[in-house]
Amino acid sequence: QIREFQRTILSYFNEHGRSFPWRGTQDPYEILCSEIMLQQTQTERVVPKYIAWIEEFPTVESLAKATFADVLTLWSGLGYNRRAKFLHDACKTVVEELNGVFPSTASELQKLSGVGPYTSCAVSTFAFNNVEVFIETNIRSLYIFFFYKDAHTVLDSELMSLIKQTLYKDDPRTWYYALMDYGAELKKKVKNPNRKSAHYTKQSKFEGSIRQARGVIIKQLTNANKLSLTSIAENESIDFERILKASQSLVKEGIICEKNNIVYIDNYGK
Repeated sequence: QIREFQRTILSYFNEHGRSFPWRGTQDPYEILCSEIMLQQTQTERVVPKYIAWIEEFPTVESLAKATFADVLTLWSGLGYNRRAKFLHDACKTVVEELNGVFPSTASELQKLSGVGPYTSCAVSTFAFNNVEVFIETNIRSLYIFFFYKDAHTVLDSELMSLIKQTLYKDDPRTWYYALMDYGAELKKKVKNPNRKSAHYTKQSKFEGSIRQARGVIIKQLTNANKLSLTSIAENESIDFERILKASQSLVKEGIICEKNNIVYIDNYGK
């Protein structure tokens, strides 16, 4: 049964596998960039940003020495700006503490800023072809579709056990690309299997959210050195309280600085 399942997935990939710029590299830096960008962001939006990013910051050293303002300016449009800070900090650690050499195991990769269990395993697999066990949204969809047709609250822990049992260890890199592509295609043809996951939640509305206000602040600051929160609120027609709450969360995460309601991006380390 396992071999038949593997043949089904790999056969689909051989005929219909998707092509992305980060799949043409085994550079852990480039793969880390793609994985951080792909978190909570659609692939179609990531592709042009990824290409521009690698052109501007082709190596881990080039990103590590860049100013945070330059990093945020190029990141603008991807959202969830804390990811840019995590990526920037991770690359500075690799350059300053690891002599520019990325760790090759998931456990060591997870010590880098913003690199959690999934991202560490993905980089370990796609950069080094290591055998890892991990799950993301498309993989979750595939396993629920194949093995839990009549279930309603499937736990990731159950799926992880199946992923481990069915893992194609001869070429884990290709195997996980195949799983992701099959899962992505499934979502176009059937009702989203992830609705049966015990962890399924709908994303909150963007319009009128703190998340939207955070994005507005970053967008404004990438075009100006310093701005008052009042002017940002007025320019974007967003109520001041929402802008204030958004700025407070950005300050707490170290993405921006604030003094007397004036906000700015600090090019720390430069």
